[in-house]
Amino acid sequence: MEHHTPSPQPDLARNRLPTLFEVLSRRTLAPVDLFAFYIYMRDQQRSVDYLDFWLDVAQHMSLCRHYVRELRRSVMIRTPDGEKSASKRSSAILENMGEMYHPAAGPSMLLNEKEKNQDAQMSAFLREEAHNGAGLGHSPSGSMGSHASNNRSTSNDRPRPSFMNSPNELTSDSNSPAHTVARADIRASAEKILYTYLLPGAEREIILPHAITHEITLSIEERGRDDPEVFDAAKDYVFQAMERDAFPGFLRMKALGNLVPPSMILRVIVGLIAMFGAFWVAFILIFLDYPRHIRAWLILPFTIGVYALCSHQYRLDPLLALIGYSEYTFMSFAKIQEPYVRKLLNKRALMVLAVTILIDAALVVLFVFVPGKRL
Repeated sequence: MEHHTPSPQPDLARNRLPTLFEVLSRRTLAPVDLFAFYIYMRDQQRSVDYLDFWLDVAQHMSLCRHYVRELRRSVMIRTPDGEKSASKRSSAILENMGEMYHPAAGPSMLLNEKEKNQDAQMSAFLREEAHNGAGLGHSPSGSMGSHASNNRSTSNDRPRPSFMNSPNELTSDSNSPAHTVARADIRASAEKILYTYLLPGAEREIILPHAITHEITLSIEERGRDDPEVFDAAKDYVFQAMERDAFPGFLRMKALGNLVPPSMILRVIVGLIAMFGAFWVAFILIFLDYPRHIRAWLILPFTIGVYALCSHQYRLDPLLALIGYSEYTFMSFAKIQEPYVRKLLNKRALMVLAVTILIDAALVVLFVFVPGKRL
């Protein structure tokens, strides 16, 4: 009976903001989920290629784990007499690895000792297998490797990540693909990452230290390696770069606010127009000596103007936050599902509403109760 890796579950009891690793491993909910981070990297940070590189390397790790688990089960099931010593040695290595059911690929500094040992053993096994030329016929020719391994160039119609379908759909992060994984699939996956992101002039080249890209290129093209350890240095570098340069801004935008930049620009335009109109009408009513009950209507343009400008200043629409929605893209909203973020945004929304009411009341009182003087 085949076992499948359980998908990572969101931590609903988390009483803090999530970490980057929790977001990347799909353990968070909207508006701080992987879908939102992808859109932020694409639209605000303009560096989505780094995130796509991370996701492709994580998928490569998943392929390797699934292949080794599959091979381990097949070796343990069929143990014919008179096996070669090399096969016995491989069987022992595979059996010592365990099932490798850690749920998500992460940077090496966040793995525990057991996970590090399992990944190191898996990489060593894959290197030895590639060196011996074994295992390439492990899976049926109908698997994706039989087609992908022949295409060394990067396809222009690269599929988007599965989580990009909908902000409300969290795709499983299972390490068990539905299809059978061939040894050629792993090779094709490693080459695809190299030719898409790392070679000079690649279609989606990312900037990494030359020593890292040179070592990866040498390992794949000349040493024939395709094990996950090939990408460890690059994966850790990209993770630290995203954690340092992009993730703090993402949390500020999504955990402390609920608006995207185009919506903020719209609010500042509406706010300035409303405030200009409110002041203009207020002075006309004062200098034409209109009664106070007519001047009280100034509350409408002042409220619109102050509300819009406060929303822009705090990057937060308080009414939208209180009903539990956050903006993903311009005028596209999704329900706030992360409990801690919901509480945080509610508190900030009440604070922004209080500031709005205070400023609005001060302006209305000033222009309603100031004595009129007809010019």
